[in-house]
Amino acid sequence: QVQLVESGGGLVQPGGSLRLFCAASGFTFSTTTMGWFRQAPGKEREFVALITWSSNRTYYTDSVKGRFTISRDNAKNTVYLQMNSLKPEDTAVYYCAAKTNSGDYSLVRAYGYWGQGTQVTVSS
Repeated sequence: QVQLVESGGGLVQPGGSLRLFCAASGFTFSTTTMGWFRQAPGKEREFVALITWSSNRTYYTDSVKGRFTISRDNAKNTVYLQMNSLKPEDTAVYYCAAKTNSGDYSLVRAYGYWGQGTQVTVSS
């Protein structure tokens, strides 16, 4: 069955870095566009970044541009999110998702497969 398993979250000080991992199985990862979302307490889940299946295009929400980098390794069925210069407002549960539906890539409903999430806390 389909599985997306995130890891790499944790507690980091402001200005620090983390690298998130998402291991995929159960579907054809190499031809699937992948995204990262996040959800802070009391807020809606929001789009963070996307990478097309061939890695030729990436998209980011404005608040993370220049600080976060999404990448993938199709040989390892893994997508990554490198997060630098972290801020307290980046604190959230981060989710990996597979874009299985047509439509706006920034919307939750465009994604049919989701991981369980990994907690990222930015605090001194």
